[in-house]
Amino acid sequence: MSDIDHQLRVIKRGCDELIVEAELREKLKSGRPLRVKLGLDPTAPDLHLGHTVVINKLRQFQDLGHHVQFLIGDFTGMIGDPSGKNATRPPLSREQILRNAKTYQDQVFKILDANKTEVLFNSRWSDELGAAGLIGLAGKWTVARMLERDDFGKRYATRQPIAIHEFLYPLMQGYDSVAMKSEVELGGTDQKFNLLVGRELQKHYGQPQQCILTMPLLEGIRGVDKMSKSLDNYVGINESPEAIFGKLMSISDELMWRYLELLSFESLETLAKWKKEVSGGRNPRDIKVLLAREIVTRFHGAAAAERAQADFEARFKHGAMPEGIPEITVKVHGKSTPGKVPEMAITKVLKESQLVSSASEALRMIEQGGVRIDGEKVTDKGFSVKRGETVVLQVGKRKFARVTLA
Repeated sequence: MSDIDHQLRVIKRGCDELIVEAELREKLKSGRPLRVKLGLDPTAPDLHLGHTVVINKLRQFQDLGHHVQFLIGDFTGMIGDPSGKNATRPPLSREQILRNAKTYQDQVFKILDANKTEVLFNSRWSDELGAAGLIGLAGKWTVARMLERDDFGKRYATRQPIAIHEFLYPLMQGYDSVAMKSEVELGGTDQKFNLLVGRELQKHYGQPQQCILTMPLLEGIRGVDKMSKSLDNYVGINESPEAIFGKLMSISDELMWRYLELLSFESLETLAKWKKEVSGGRNPRDIKVLLAREIVTRFHGAAAAERAQADFEARFKHGAMPEGIPEITVKVHGKSTPGKVPEMAITKVLKESQLVSSASEALRMIEQGGVRIDGEKVTDKGFSVKRGETVVLQVGKRKFARVTLA
């Protein structure tokens, strides 16, 4: 296998789309390091494993000898990325953005090599652009082309408000590629339109066009929606080793393979071997332990991973949780609204799962300390479980069920 073929194999692993592969092959033929860009808006202080899917890919480019440009969108963050949104996002202040940016840098260098990473802030050229420059930039794109973007098109068709400044976001992100002279830009699948704008603007400015690599959006630990802190289905890279380990052990066996493909640094050959072993009878729980250990080690070290596994086994395995516990789906009625996911009271969840015969028995078991969720004792009788969550319920010493609320 040639060096270029090897690089393309690494680059394409787990990716959703590469635009355009033939162009990237030509860029690689130069033999020099390519400028590879990833931009993140620091709209929240913490990164989770969903963010790391594309950061991991950036690290792979770094390991292949390319020049990594990590862009912090301190200017675009104040606009607010409308990608995938059905309403205008509230803007953040410059102070909020800068506070979050500091934590982003601290966290991202748990993955990237700080000594080989160029960190940039897009306010550097965006502030200098000025009103005249912004008008000139806006003149390079049409409203019709902007409405080709799926979320804008849907909002326009349903008469949902679209603020003018939201149209500026893709243009400013695209202008980042011009300012940075990027040759490859990475992003999630929801960023494809914005990345293509960058490619087109480079053409307008007489630059070679960047190639685009989009990565899938990682599902949250319940396997339904994409990982998001607002949906409480995330694994934060700054969470405790025990929390990370426990959350990863709670994912379904099917979702485990998705996480391994997008998060693990193990070779594709190793993953194929594990799949074959599981189909031959090996307990998928063994593989899940390997995944959890790898992720905890990455962010907290091997000793912390060892302690997290011991803690987990002390709470679960040594608690005599049986193998092959029943899988139950409970229907939650009610519609989701922005920022609000329908919930079901724990007493009703226990009853619907047939772990207790009545709500009163559920209350009594909680009062007696006989109910656990994911190994943790339930003490709050008003506790609720959200739609989309999958939890392991235990009543007494012998009743177990893995319950998904749908």
